[in-house]
Amino acid sequence: MRKWENIGDKTIPLLFIFIILVFWQLIVDGGIIARYILPSPYDVVVVCIKIIPDIKEHIWTTLQEALIGLVVAIALSVILAVLMDNFTLLKKAIQPLLVVSQTIPVMVLAPLFAMWFGFDMLPKIMVVILVCFFPIVVNLLEGLNSLDQDLLNLMKSMKASRWHIFSLAKFPASLGSFFSGLKIAATYSIIGAVIGEWMGGKSGLGVYMTRVRQSFALDKVFASILIIIVLSLLLFEIIELIQYLAMPWRRAIK
Repeated sequence: MRKWENIGDKTIPLLFIFIILVFWQLIVDGGIIARYILPSPYDVVVVCIKIIPDIKEHIWTTLQEALIGLVVAIALSVILAVLMDNFTLLKKAIQPLLVVSQTIPVMVLAPLFAMWFGFDMLPKIMVVILVCFFPIVVNLLEGLNSLDQDLLNLMKSMKASRWHIFSLAKFPASLGSFFSGLKIAATYSIIGAVIGEWMGGKSGLGVYMTRVRQSFALDKVFASILIIIVLSLLLFEIIELIQYLAMPWRRAIK
């Protein structure tokens, strides 16, 4: 029964997407919307395959910015979450600042980073760090606080050190929440890099999209969006695989 439920969970969204694409294709083929305004899914796929050899440098630049920013965001998030979990005063001081940092539009900060740090990779990486940092640190902190209080009291009664409590109980218990935040951050990382590239740069999918949009080549714009979606889903699946390997007890439960 569970097997059929899993198949249904995967089939339903795929079927829904297929219906949307078919409807989209029919609208364009029927002439209801002109192709120069809205390219059909078939046109987008054909153009995407055609331009990939020419934009490999742009794809690689965006991927580099996203991966570097994501790795730095993970490192900073883990350090800050552990410190906030151990020091209540620090948590009370920093938590409001974390929330405030997410109220500032990225589209406002991205050009400022470009003016301050130039048009190389650094400002794009900083945008990725900014968009990825919050979901990771918040989810990890929530996971660290989710440890069963009875287990925590038991370990304290057995004179367990803070390191033993963290490594043997708190961190394993927080992995589910940590990976949930990481999946969100992974999907944000690519679009964060693209937003940074919109503000200026030498290469990257954001730079390429700006150029083709100014040339009114909307099929190439949609092809770029398709590549961004594929890269985001690829990162998401990699995180899922890492979670699968890092949490063997979840496989045992299933």
